[in-house]
Amino acid sequence: MEENPRVQRKTSAVVESFSQVQKSPQIPEGESVPDFEEKLRPITAQEGDNAVFKAKVTGNPQPSVSWERASGFPLSDATNSFYDINNQHILKIKKLALEDADVYKCIASNKHGEATYSISLIVTENPALDFKKMLKKRSVEKKEEKKPPTEEEMLKILSGADKKDYERICAEYGFTDFRGILKKLKEMKKKEEVEMVRVLKPLEDITAKAGTNVIFDTILELKDPNIRMQWFLGAELLRLQYSHGKYEAKQMGTKHMLCISSVSLSDMGTYTLQVGDKRLSARLSVIDEPLKFLSDFKPKKVTERQTAMFEIRLSKKTDAPLIWKVKGKEVKRDEKFDVSLSEDGLTYTLKIKDVKVSDTGDYTISIGDLTATVPLFIERIPITFTSHLKNTHVQERGKAHLECEMSSKDVHIQWLKDGCDITASRRYIFMHEGRRAEVIIEDCELTDEGEYSVVCTQDNDPHKYVTSANLTVDERFASVKSGLSDAQCPTGSSTELCVVLDDEKVDGVWLRDGVEISELSGVQVVKQGAVHKLVFSGLTEAHEGKYTFKAKGAESEAVLTVADPPEIDSSVLDLLGAEPVTVKAGQTATIKIPFKGKPLPKVTWYKDGVEVIEDERTKVERTADGTSLVLSRCVREDSGAIMLRLKSDCGTAVANLHLNVIDHPRPPQGKVEFLELSGKCITMKWKAPRDNGGNQVTSFVIERRKADKKSWTRVGEVDSSTTVFSDDKVEEGQTYQYRIRAVNAEGISDPLETEEVCSGEPIEPPGTASQPQVSNITKNTMTVSWAPPSYDGGAPVLGYILERRKKGSNMWVQVNKELLTDTKFMVDGLVDDVEYEFRVTSENRAGAGSPSTISNAVLAKDPIRAPSLVSKLWVSDSASSSISLSWTPPEQGDEPSGYIIEVRPEDAKEWMKATKLPVTGTAFTVGGLQERMKYHFRIRAVNEGGVGGPIELSEGVLAMPPPVAPRFDLQGKLKNQMVIRAGTTLCLVFSFTASPPPVVTWFKDGVLTTGREVITQSKSHSQLFISSSQRSDSGVYHVNLKNDYGQADYDVNVRVTDFPRPPKNLRLEEEVPGTVTLQWDHTPDLADDDEGAHYIILKRDTSTTSWFTVAERVFSSKYTVTGLLPGRKYYFRVIAQNSTGDSDPLDSKEPLIIAKDKECISSLKLKQYVSPPRQVKPTFLLPLKDHAVCRGYDCTMSCAYQGMPTPQACWYKGESKISDSPRFWHSTANGVCTLVIPTCGAQDSGKYTLVLENLLGMAKCSCNLMVFDKDDKSLLDNLASQANKKKFIL
Repeated sequence: MEENPRVQRKTSAVVESFSQVQKSPQIPEGESVPDFEEKLRPITAQEGDNAVFKAKVTGNPQPSVSWERASGFPLSDATNSFYDINNQHILKIKKLALEDADVYKCIASNKHGEATYSISLIVTENPALDFKKMLKKRSVEKKEEKKPPTEEEMLKILSGADKKDYERICAEYGFTDFRGILKKLKEMKKKEEVEMVRVLKPLEDITAKAGTNVIFDTILELKDPNIRMQWFLGAELLRLQYSHGKYEAKQMGTKHMLCISSVSLSDMGTYTLQVGDKRLSARLSVIDEPLKFLSDFKPKKVTERQTAMFEIRLSKKTDAPLIWKVKGKEVKRDEKFDVSLSEDGLTYTLKIKDVKVSDTGDYTISIGDLTATVPLFIERIPITFTSHLKNTHVQERGKAHLECEMSSKDVHIQWLKDGCDITASRRYIFMHEGRRAEVIIEDCELTDEGEYSVVCTQDNDPHKYVTSANLTVDERFASVKSGLSDAQCPTGSSTELCVVLDDEKVDGVWLRDGVEISELSGVQVVKQGAVHKLVFSGLTEAHEGKYTFKAKGAESEAVLTVADPPEIDSSVLDLLGAEPVTVKAGQTATIKIPFKGKPLPKVTWYKDGVEVIEDERTKVERTADGTSLVLSRCVREDSGAIMLRLKSDCGTAVANLHLNVIDHPRPPQGKVEFLELSGKCITMKWKAPRDNGGNQVTSFVIERRKADKKSWTRVGEVDSSTTVFSDDKVEEGQTYQYRIRAVNAEGISDPLETEEVCSGEPIEPPGTASQPQVSNITKNTMTVSWAPPSYDGGAPVLGYILERRKKGSNMWVQVNKELLTDTKFMVDGLVDDVEYEFRVTSENRAGAGSPSTISNAVLAKDPIRAPSLVSKLWVSDSASSSISLSWTPPEQGDEPSGYIIEVRPEDAKEWMKATKLPVTGTAFTVGGLQERMKYHFRIRAVNEGGVGGPIELSEGVLAMPPPVAPRFDLQGKLKNQMVIRAGTTLCLVFSFTASPPPVVTWFKDGVLTTGREVITQSKSHSQLFISSSQRSDSGVYHVNLKNDYGQADYDVNVRVTDFPRPPKNLRLEEEVPGTVTLQWDHTPDLADDDEGAHYIILKRDTSTTSWFTVAERVFSSKYTVTGLLPGRKYYFRVIAQNSTGDSDPLDSKEPLIIAKDKECISSLKLKQYVSPPRQVKPTFLLPLKDHAVCRGYDCTMSCAYQGMPTPQACWYKGESKISDSPRFWHSTANGVCTLVIPTCGAQDSGKYTLVLENLLGMAKCSCNLMVFDKDDKSLLDNLASQANKKKFIL
């Protein structure tokens, strides 16, 4: 800042210094010594201006900040220190005077240390204030002259001042002995240099309130930093280490402090610091204010079931207990009540959980002699119907039920019908259980129809809660639930006809053949609820007829007839039971039984308890007076108990008899026992048959056969009285089998066969033959041979049985019909391509032996033939070291299993196999050949039947690939255009075909690639690879393929996109007041981007750290920003943006100050206009209006007024005055008052008031400001609608 040469400064030099002291030897992790994040700057200002120091402090724990003057003088009354919303500690000095010039210290301290920042304030004289000084001088001359300071006081004043200011300071204080005081000052300084301890600032007396913290501080200059220092209270030494934090001594540079926490009356006294031979003392006075409540005791309203909370704040700590009472009873801490005390010991809290109506009342707080009462009111939760009354339909004389359910059970219920109270009526049954209420109406009548309502009320709630429903009563009509059924009853019996209706309230009438029954002998009419009966006693034919029951809406009918049970004559029953009915097997048995009954009964015949079912042999005949059972071709099993059952609805009749069918006997029983087995006689024994066929057995017939025979021979017959027989006509060693038959008058029984027995010594079956061997195999026949068994069983082998089976099957099939005498046999009748297994069994007189071991499985198939010549052989492809051959399989002979390929160079005579094993396919590539040498090839087919003849290529083949000109094989994978992002991989891959392999050359924009790219190549591929692409990699990439037979080319246009580079050289110019024109140099990437690259303009007020967008999508390099506030400082930023993203910002280096309105030129001499005298009380012509503004935007409020003399304007936010706050800008001119709130935040919402005041009076005007977020769509719509109605300025 340039200075006016005519203006004198109050202070001399600019001072700026910083010091930091660490008190803790070790600092925990995460904590730190205080430091200054934003440093303070020295200030030079004129008299009458305001000075503001701003400091931003860091440290953990949060440091405490204080301001001091280095001279030791206290801060002036015009000084105000505070902590603003930007986390800055601010010292503001209003209307500077020359005496305010000094070095100011900002001291930040926590438990780990202290940081001090010192800056100077230079105050220069303001010539414009000379006239005011003259006026002040006149007023001072009228007053009595001040008494000049003493010599000792003057020495203290001059000790902290600069030498060149001594004369001026002495003149100001009226001290005349200037030379003497200078001499004394020099002597004092020399003495101080000799002294070990120099006191720069003594201890000062302190007066503090009880409970606050106090700090005694002094500034000492010590020659010996290790000099002993002691603090005393009176004559008692303070033991700081045992004070439990009550006392704490601190040092910050040359400043020494004694910190006393939470002072009380006992801490009053004189505190002394003993440093060497120096003693510094000061007195502490403690003011103990009386205990009082700081809280506002207002009635509290809480909704039921919520938590009520009382907070009581005390003016100071006390040891006296605080007692809560409600309804005369002390409140104790439990599940209902929660009593707590804050950490500072000043706030007492009472929480009442889950409040109910019973918690209503006055709550009394008592502590010591203080007592206060706070009433608590409970707002009831409104009653809601979780289930309303529902409209109901009911029939006449039916039961109606209406019910509802409330959200609370503590309610009072009142029932209404068509608006009239029916709660006390006995016509209804009312029930109220828990939260449910219901009413029941028995035997509904038509008059019960109407609207029913439930009215619910609750204590301490004036509201009524109603739910209603309609009851509809329909006229009753009955329907038949269970109708009449036709009935048949025997004469003289009792019976009844019954009808069940669905409504027991309905009556009916009975009719017989259409005539109402009034008097009928033996008939009684009965009604039991909904059941209606017609009871008959002594039924006769006179009661028969059609009966009908009629009721209102219901009708049923039935026929009643008389019926008698079936009956069989007793003489017939006696005859059937006397003797059985006998019939011979094969004949027909007819059993006929007469009966009587009405109606005709159901006829059922049973044999041995099982119902007889009619079939070809069994017939049942029925007539009106009898029934017959006819059994054709009777068999012995038809014998048994026969029963006839006659059944009708009136009863049942049964007849029993026995049927005996005579037949030949059953076979003798059991296993035959052989009593003797010798070479001359075989004796056997058996048991008589279980069933003799209905006749006595007369004899038994015995037959036998040899083991190897099928025919039986009769050997004897014995009487039925004996069951033993001896056969003496046997051959020794022969095996026999016997069978026995029983004989009666009807015939001979089936035989009882014995097991095979041997007469004399037994002969064993032969041993096992050897495993069969198979030879001479064709698809239909095989020859099987074997060796005889080594053991013949004691008798010569008579022959062999040969069996076969399919492999995997369990079923063996005998091949020979007669025994085979030879050990070789040709098996025929086989199935082609099926595997067979064989086994052989030897046989002698004793029988067959065990089967032999199963032969190996053999496939029935004709022998395989060797294949014929291969049909065709040709060359399918060739290369420098290989030749590919293809061929077709032979057309004759069996299918080959492979092929033998042989190769012979042209200069050799012997053929060599190309592979060790035959080739299975029809193509093969012979490798390992010498380039450009001619080779001859031949091939032969081979299978299990042998090797076929060879077929050879007609001429030799050169080992070289066929010539092919280069061509690209793109297949749509690579496009002509490619766009990638900077930093990503650029990879161009080409596939091609060429023979011989081509020479591949890469170009970029017509120039050979520089080597930054990595190029790889194979016989059929080429790749260009850049791992991290840059903007400079954009261009046309050209690849060229070339060999002896041609060439091919391909182009790919690659564009690499990147964030734009920032613009340069930002220039600011304020051409029009309140506007700034920004100019800059274009970013070089703006013209290259074809996707709409543009600029974004932002601004920032120096009072905030947030940037706000001024304009988007700016395409030129110049832009004018409007709507700037006069007197404020702004930074500006320009950002380039394209489809990829934003560039680095281009910021203005220094803030631009928007010029204020220029003052009138004072040197212009104009004729003064004298307005006519007119005085008007302040009034508002156009008042303030409510505003709504988006967060981060500026808000401007203005109003028009009149008043004479010009009133003084003062702005308020809520109850706080904001006219002097640097946060806001305001102006008053030409009858218009304006307030500007920059970059509005949520804390700026609220009520703003303007007060205008002059000598004639005062006027007020208020408006509301709402700050909203742009994302709150619902609020935006609401505000927009209100703005349209002129309720808001949006």
